[in-house]
Amino acid sequence: MAFTDVETAQAHQAAFADPTGEDLCKLGILYSTGQGGEIDYVEAHKWFNLAALMGSEPAKYYRAEISDQMSTLEVASAQRAAREWLSTRH
Repeated sequence: MAFTDVETAQAHQAAFADPTGEDLCKLGILYSTGQGGEIDYVEAHKWFNLAALMGSEPAKYYRAEISDQMSTLEVASAQRAAREWLSTRH
C-alpha cells in the first residue's frame, strides 16, 4: 500500500495529536515498507502494537508478519518503545 506525501504527513501529525488505530497502523506500514525513509521494523512493530491496542485488526496481522523477521531483542525493544509512548500520552 503506497501513501502520498500528504497522507504520510497526516499520519505523523495524527500520532502526536489524537490518533486512531488506523492512523497508527499507517505509521507501522510506512516504517515496515520504508516509505519516506529506511525500513525500521522496530519502529513499525511499535506502531502496529499501539494500533492493535486501539482495535486495529490489520495492525495485528502486520505486527505478526514483521515479528517473523525480527529478533527477540528487537521485539522487546519495540514493545518497550510502545509502553514509553503510552506513558507520555496519559
